[in-house]
Amino acid sequence: MRTIEGTRAALDWCEARLAAARGAARSGQVAEAVAEVIAGVRDGGEPAVLAYTERFDGVRRGTALVDRAELEAGAARVPAELARSIDAAIARVEAYYQAQPAGGFEVVDGDSRLGALVVPLDAVGCYVPGGTAPLFSSLYMTAVPAKVAGVRSIVVATPPREDGSVPDEVAYVAVGLGVTAMAAVGGAQAIAAMAFGAGVPRVDKVVGPGNAYVTEAKRQLFGAVGIESLAGPTETLVLADDTADARHVAADLVAQAEHAGAEPVLVTTSPRLWREAPRLAEEQAAAIPTAATALASLRERGVSVLVEDLAGGIEVLNAFAPEHACLLVEDPWPVARRVRHAGGLFVGHTTMEALGDYLAGPSHVMPTGGTARFSSFVSVRDFQKVVPYVQAGPELLGRVGRTAAALARAEGLEGHARAVLSRLEEE
Repeated sequence: MRTIEGTRAALDWCEARLAAARGAARSGQVAEAVAEVIAGVRDGGEPAVLAYTERFDGVRRGTALVDRAELEAGAARVPAELARSIDAAIARVEAYYQAQPAGGFEVVDGDSRLGALVVPLDAVGCYVPGGTAPLFSSLYMTAVPAKVAGVRSIVVATPPREDGSVPDEVAYVAVGLGVTAMAAVGGAQAIAAMAFGAGVPRVDKVVGPGNAYVTEAKRQLFGAVGIESLAGPTETLVLADDTADARHVAADLVAQAEHAGAEPVLVTTSPRLWREAPRLAEEQAAAIPTAATALASLRERGVSVLVEDLAGGIEVLNAFAPEHACLLVEDPWPVARRVRHAGGLFVGHTTMEALGDYLAGPSHVMPTGGTARFSSFVSVRDFQKVVPYVQAGPELLGRVGRTAAALARAEGLEGHARAVLSRLEEE
């Protein structure tokens, strides 16, 4: 891991990182490949989706959708112990989102009513990454808040296995949540299929993480379909003082590092942790099955920062704006209250981010790449629209109508002014 000493040097590093992210051009190769896929699916429909699936995944299927019998057979193969664990996770996540305020509001102003209606989206697509392992947790972390929001149609897409089927664990979650449809399709073609309704039901919004091609497809299709974010590689910043156990700090860094492209970062006031945690992280990473990926993340993107005090550490944390902020400090709540920019907070020595990945409650789909400065984790609101309403009575119209007309005329919009004044003249 790279080492940085001093708050000022760390802030300069954060600024350089952010500037690089802002100025980074999208890979021309990725953008062009994705544009080709999107155009192909738009013009060719389901046959194009299936052709891209064969081309990119080496899998030939007759349809994009997985039939119900196949889905239920896969779900039945999930071992009972794992099934119980998944059920427990879903229950915790659902309980968390059931507690989220989700209603509208109304203000009565004389004889008028002003407010907002909260309306669920009609149809949402949940993308579940494949890669080296099926990330079935991403399905319940997106589909559960969608169900709580009241979404009627939930469509799932995930890359097929070599035999053309979907992973049993993904099938189990899909069956348990009663999703509308499951497609054995991955990559950019999956996002395009859900956006255009090519072989799968068309959706209004696509959510969920994915690789560079999935992210680029979401970017290019935004407007044709809604998206929740453009997710990049995952990142964790551990803020620790001398009360933290170096083994625990290292374990949290390694847990993040085993994702490809991850950024594991330590910010600490302790010279001991600054020296020991990176060494222990290397040792721990070398001993796990995902050692190659974890060691690459630690060595290529890992950073260990030594700051003068916790105030400096909080400043660095806010400048970095991490997806996950782990507060392994003696008195974490005063620190937590000073955090402005983080996708999620994991407060205290016994609160590891890995717990949040599976069943703590909040969705693990959180903003990355510094976007926690202006965006939030996936919540019920991501699956709802807020529609304002106005009911103006004669009293309100008499009180503010001429003011509205004056404002309209100041902008050169006489038709607007007359629309208001015509009602006043009828009185």
